[in-house]
Amino acid sequence: MRQASIYDTTLRDGTQAEELHLTTEDKIRIAGKLDDLGIHYIEGGWPGSNPTDKQFFNEIKNYAFKNAVISAFGSTHNAKLAPEADGNLQAIVEAQVEAAAIFGKTWDFHVTSALRVSLPRNLQLIGDSLAFLRPHLRELFFDAEHFFDGFKANPDYAIACLKAATQAGADVLVLCDTNGGTLTGDLGEIIRKVQAELPEARLGIHTHNDAELAVANSLEAVRLGAVQVQGTVNGYGERCGNANLCSIIPTLELKCGVECIGKENLQKLTRVSLFVAETANQRPFPRQPYVGGSAFAHKGGIHVSAVVKNPHTYEHIEPALVGNRNRVLLSDLAGRSNVLFKARQYGYDLDKDDPAVLDLLAELKRREAEGYEYSVAEASYEILFFRMMGWSKRYFQLLNYRVLDAVTEEKEPFSEATVMLQVRGEVAHTAATGRGPVNALDVALRRALEPSYPNLQQMRLLDFKVRVMSMAHKDGGTASYVRVLIESGDKQGRWTTVGVSHNVIEASWQALVDSLNYKLFKDDPQKWPRRSVEHGAPPAMPGKD
Repeated sequence: MRQASIYDTTLRDGTQAEELHLTTEDKIRIAGKLDDLGIHYIEGGWPGSNPTDKQFFNEIKNYAFKNAVISAFGSTHNAKLAPEADGNLQAIVEAQVEAAAIFGKTWDFHVTSALRVSLPRNLQLIGDSLAFLRPHLRELFFDAEHFFDGFKANPDYAIACLKAATQAGADVLVLCDTNGGTLTGDLGEIIRKVQAELPEARLGIHTHNDAELAVANSLEAVRLGAVQVQGTVNGYGERCGNANLCSIIPTLELKCGVECIGKENLQKLTRVSLFVAETANQRPFPRQPYVGGSAFAHKGGIHVSAVVKNPHTYEHIEPALVGNRNRVLLSDLAGRSNVLFKARQYGYDLDKDDPAVLDLLAELKRREAEGYEYSVAEASYEILFFRMMGWSKRYFQLLNYRVLDAVTEEKEPFSEATVMLQVRGEVAHTAATGRGPVNALDVALRRALEPSYPNLQQMRLLDFKVRVMSMAHKDGGTASYVRVLIESGDKQGRWTTVGVSHNVIEASWQALVDSLNYKLFKDDPQKWPRRSVEHGAPPAMPGKD
């Protein structure tokens, strides 16, 4: 079986993405996860460029890695200095790493316009920089920046840059599509020409996603013999991002017959993708291939019916191979198969002709017609399901709530919420102020419930979305329905709830109550009884007020 090494540059190139920042501690935590995943090289950053990267290389020496080699990044030396006098190259030596990637210009346009040196001088910079570092490193990689654009403009010069790097001791020549606009066919043709000129060279690939071809171009390079693939977790990177390793790795392993991290490690991929997103404070992209939450999600009734019989009908791989799982979504497109599938997830083996199934399906379609979106608010659907199954337990009951907003010219708007609930036989009457009416309601609700349910302190509101529904009220505009989605979470996971009303406060209240009820429901030590197709005693479920 062919093999390709994975060179992860999330900690360096990935941090150039807009609105993405990693502290030194973040980078060390991510490096540990990448090592556990089986990544071969982890590029920690540019030790001579900023304090965070310098601190990373100082601290990473205290950690032992079982799979990965920590690599540093840098550029060819300053044209006005000798390599031994260049601070960036000296910083790489001082980092005491085993591997480093040095980028150099290979596009004549960049050499004369950006670097502003002669073409022969640039060849000297490449050769001298690599030759200086060679004795200090076990492995040395040359990132041929803008290589494909450079080859198109001046193929002889681009090849000359690669030859200079080879003669100076580079182990791998990494061909970079730095602007991310090279078409896959052109990329393949150029690689073949490079192989003809340098038949003994070991090639790598580094692509960007500006034309949505970074993954395809990386796969094509490996198909043609590249031995190293550079990219980032979740495709993070400058502009449109880098090649997404979460797509490249499973495609190589499962479809191309190329071993990189191994099948056992591949099962950790979804968890690592989510961990990096969470650490980088980025929302996971649900439609990301392989590891996204929607990658194996099924909504249409015909699709679900087929998937229940055999998942291969609409799934190109088994989700478990990458640590993911399939999901069935509930919407007005749902059929009985959707409801039956979800019921089995909750421990119910219902028959397709069971009246409960037909009632639930009818209720689901009615609510979806009003604007509820259960395909993205599965926690609210789970609450609805158990109520339809007969669950009667209530953790609390609304007596009334009131929200007051006051606005003056001189001060910020003032919001106050008063909530009266019945909790465990007692009346809880609380008030709270907040940054807006929904925040005030949330604080007042928690203040009323936490004395009886201290586990609510573990959850937090993660996201809040309001959307005006397309179904217009006869009065139009501001009288339309609104849908509120609230995402909440605790240390064990995340969940989303939904509320719909003409009144945005009421819609928010519905979603808030569902969110709190779901937390209490899933933490309830008194597990609900299961109901089989023979119709045993119906369970109880948390009601929604």
